[in-house]
Amino acid sequence: MNRFILLTTSWVILTIAAPLFAVEEGASKQPNIIVIMSDDMGYSDIGCYGGEINTPNLDQLAANGLRFTQFYNTARCCPTRASLLTGLYPHQAGVGWMMNDQGLEGYRGELNRSSMTIAEVLKPAGYSTYMTGKWHVTKHVNPKDESEKFNWPQQRGFDRYYGIINGASSLWDPNSLVRGNELITCVNDSQYKPTEPYHFTDAISDNAVKFVKEHKPNTPFFMYVSYTAAHWPMHARPRDIQKYDGMYDAGYQAVRKKRLKKMKRIGLVADDTQLNPAVGKWDGIDDKPWEAACMEVYAAMVDQMDQGIGRIVAALKETGQYDNTLILFLQDNGGCAEGCGRGGKKPVRAEAPTLQPLPVDLVHYFGSVPKQTRDGWPILRGRIMPGPADTYIGYGKNWANVSNTPFREYKHWVHEGGISTPLIAHWPAGIDQKNELRHQPAHLVDLMATCVDVASADYPTRRDDIPIKPLEGQSLVTAFEDQPIDRWLFWEHEGNRAVRDGQWKLVAKGKMADRSQPVNWELYDLSVDRVEQNDLASQQPERVRKMADQWQKYAERCDVFPCPQPKPKAKQKEAKKKK
Repeated sequence: MNRFILLTTSWVILTIAAPLFAVEEGASKQPNIIVIMSDDMGYSDIGCYGGEINTPNLDQLAANGLRFTQFYNTARCCPTRASLLTGLYPHQAGVGWMMNDQGLEGYRGELNRSSMTIAEVLKPAGYSTYMTGKWHVTKHVNPKDESEKFNWPQQRGFDRYYGIINGASSLWDPNSLVRGNELITCVNDSQYKPTEPYHFTDAISDNAVKFVKEHKPNTPFFMYVSYTAAHWPMHARPRDIQKYDGMYDAGYQAVRKKRLKKMKRIGLVADDTQLNPAVGKWDGIDDKPWEAACMEVYAAMVDQMDQGIGRIVAALKETGQYDNTLILFLQDNGGCAEGCGRGGKKPVRAEAPTLQPLPVDLVHYFGSVPKQTRDGWPILRGRIMPGPADTYIGYGKNWANVSNTPFREYKHWVHEGGISTPLIAHWPAGIDQKNELRHQPAHLVDLMATCVDVASADYPTRRDDIPIKPLEGQSLVTAFEDQPIDRWLFWEHEGNRAVRDGQWKLVAKGKMADRSQPVNWELYDLSVDRVEQNDLASQQPERVRKMADQWQKYAERCDVFPCPQPKPKAKQKEAKKKK
């Protein structure tokens, strides 16, 4: 069906259901829209999705709104951001992999000009557009001149921006920090002077609050709040870490079992759902206090983000904009199994800084992993207690397995653990139902279509002389009303691929070298096997063939092919030397 017809049909439904969208007299009838996304978190981490982490503000949004049980991302940070912003599959937007140009249409490492961002589409409909947080859809994080900022937020439709252009950064002193269109540092920013030590999670929240409070009354706004919590490094305030002291001393499996029990009680998964086999064995961990501390700090990061979301909601209430604001919360991929900084012995912390301090106005002074703090402390990795600014580690594969309870795999992979995310939808003036679940399978590509729909905006067909690719998604407004969504969904990342048709999912692992080779497909009936334990591929070869054919058509249509070919090992070594 033509996607424009779908959008038009959805708007007719909205018009017929006019009382559903009643707002205060004199206020803008177009709703404000806030999309909030966290980083590297699992499906079951937040409280209202089964977790033990304290997230009262997200839980309250869920209690007064809707929770989607089968919403999907793309399994990786930058492809997810490209897909969310454009309503396209990530390769169509030019970001099929990471932020480097592979010389192929789907792998440019930049948002292309044949895609439009939500901000670019909503501005002509009268929306002010704001963003705080992680951008990560351009390789130009340290531009030589203004021309290299062509894919920065303000060049892609946002009126105001505060955040980082790159993907990973210290939360105590973030890299590639930008206000508006200029690189700054957390210490030379004249507009944000917190009363306690700077922390990027709080800065994202506080600047979002600032934008809400300074917004012109009785006009709509779109805001994208893109947290880096809980992506490594594990950086959190001591007071928040203290809340979780001892909570994870019983180990991985104890937490997984409690989460699954809560998920069943809530109705997120079926009563007969079983845990996939545990990845880590707590009895085999020789430094349990350190291992437990990694999860304590992770939990504190999530808790701190939730506190900030509470401040954003409070600002909406204070300014009279709460009722007519659609808030959507989701995550960019599943829990992260990357072993960032976890190897090696316990380092020794010096009694005083051993390196020269860096100037307060020195911007972009390190890559994803710094060598020192701005005040001269060397960065410590290995079995160091995480949290402070001079540490830089992740929480590891075993805890990521807990985060993704009860699903398989992690960030990077397109089994359920890599692509399943909460989606909370909260809109007092637009959604009558409270504390209900929605089981319709849906995808990031649907968010642009939803924003266009509720904003009564027009999605363009051209940008100057460049044709704009039509939207891939469908408006979720019908799903808000619990109407079915019937279509195919597709994934590809690093050779991992999947396709979903109704209850059926075809999925495979892969590597770059395997993309043009025969695929070892697995077939699952997600209506009875959401955790992907019973592979039916050998029993239903015809269904496998049909679904694989659909995936191939998607891959050819959506710029997955042609795909980058792996370099010979000699060239890989040469490339590393050049870096």
